[in-house]
Amino acid sequence: MAVLSGEDLLEAGWPEGPVIRRLLVASAEYEERGINDPAYILKLLARDFERPPDKLTLRPEGLAFGEAIEATCPEDEGNVAKVRKHMRELLRNPILESGAIMPDACPAGSSPGTIPVGGVIAARNAIIPGAHSADICCSMYATFFESDQSVTELLEALMDSTRFGYGGRKPDDLVHHPVLDEPVWTNRFLTGLEDKARIHMADQGDGNHFAFLGKIKVTPALRSTLEEAGHDELAASLLPDDMDVERTLQVLVTHHGSRGLGAHLYKRGLNVAIKETAKRAKNIPKQSAWLDATGPDGEQYWEALQYVARWTRANHESIHARFLERTESDAMAAFGNEHNFVWKRGAVFLHGKGATPAWKDETDRPLLGLIPLNMAAPILMVLGRDNEDYLSFAPHGAGRNLSRTAMKRKYRGPKETERAIEEGTKSIEVRWYCGDPDLSETPVAYKPAEQVRAQIEQFELADVVAEIEPLGSIMAGDSGPPPWMSRKEELSPKQIRQIGHRADRRKTRQKLGNQDAWEDQVS
Repeated sequence: MAVLSGEDLLEAGWPEGPVIRRLLVASAEYEERGINDPAYILKLLARDFERPPDKLTLRPEGLAFGEAIEATCPEDEGNVAKVRKHMRELLRNPILESGAIMPDACPAGSSPGTIPVGGVIAARNAIIPGAHSADICCSMYATFFESDQSVTELLEALMDSTRFGYGGRKPDDLVHHPVLDEPVWTNRFLTGLEDKARIHMADQGDGNHFAFLGKIKVTPALRSTLEEAGHDELAASLLPDDMDVERTLQVLVTHHGSRGLGAHLYKRGLNVAIKETAKRAKNIPKQSAWLDATGPDGEQYWEALQYVARWTRANHESIHARFLERTESDAMAAFGNEHNFVWKRGAVFLHGKGATPAWKDETDRPLLGLIPLNMAAPILMVLGRDNEDYLSFAPHGAGRNLSRTAMKRKYRGPKETERAIEEGTKSIEVRWYCGDPDLSETPVAYKPAEQVRAQIEQFELADVVAEIEPLGSIMAGDSGPPPWMSRKEELSPKQIRQIGHRADRRKTRQKLGNQDAWEDQVS
């Protein structure tokens, strides 16, 4: 019987692969020469073969990180304490270089190594799928237009233009965009996902995703600010040079991610990252596993991320184009930004789980961004300040101090819940696409808008150059399937079983008292 086995060599630190076979051959030759001491054979193998480097492991303590957040009440203090704990654990990852948290930071689950919402990390030549999470490329997009129609009429047109809720579009209601024709499906991370890309075009999903109608006052001062920042084309589109008086434009703003396409890409990327990381490191939490950005898997995953970014932008564009066609309006200008993604700056990969890029681009222009606060508050139009103390990011929204379920427990009974919804939305027209209002997406569920805006200024994250005042909003609402789908008649037996399993899991989590962590997923 051989003195050493392949398992012995793996335990000694040698990597899986062809080298194990060569080592076993060499070990057998040593035995033929009468050498039978396993420890001595390992010493000889280390002498005769280039030994792989020791596996990476977690740092004893996490790196320090920038905190662009200040607690203003007991709920804030509890929330920030949880966020700090998650960031300290995450920044024990040996391939991370730095991190920061934004004013809207809040936990996003309880698994070790999970990045909080409002968290940002920097990794050199590495991509961490868990740090952008399943809602890849969750983003904002705004179109500026003019219309004489009422808010009610515009919202009805918007209801017909977009889609929220369970599943995707019906086969007879698909929306085509040229991005669907791109030859990307041989990428190992995208293969077989064509249908996901197809059924979710012009589809916004649920949760905190929205379609928002607002208005903006465009002044000569705003035009000058945009011109000085290098955004001349946008400035001229919003207020031409021959107009010296302010004017008001309507704005459509949408917020969503990459739907089922991105969710499946994330799962595939995370699975490959876990396997790849296990070969190079030990004791790394699954949510912190990474892909080598210079290796073949990392390069393909990066390319897949870029496609998903194009697809998501196309998704926004499709909804906006359908809306403009229905309202017989023309787009005067449009721009948007991602806030749930991975960005590359040199060899450093910046990961944001709910954070708005706020650096300067390659032409030294501060990036434009859109920061929503809640459905009844203005959306902030900002220019980034490139503050490196916080990795040059700004918040992506208002954030939560309590999970959805914990917040709902504060309201006793349907009448109190109804009053809270009415009070929070009384200043705007609201549509719940799937029928039932969702208290957890009304203003009472989020941190005060004024607080988040003040901390953007306090920590010098971005300059607010304009506000898009709210007129109306559409969200999915507290429901499952869309209006057209009957669970009994339209769903397959497998889908019905899956819905039942989800319901059973929710009941079990409630009994165990762990609902808060499960419900705290926001993009």
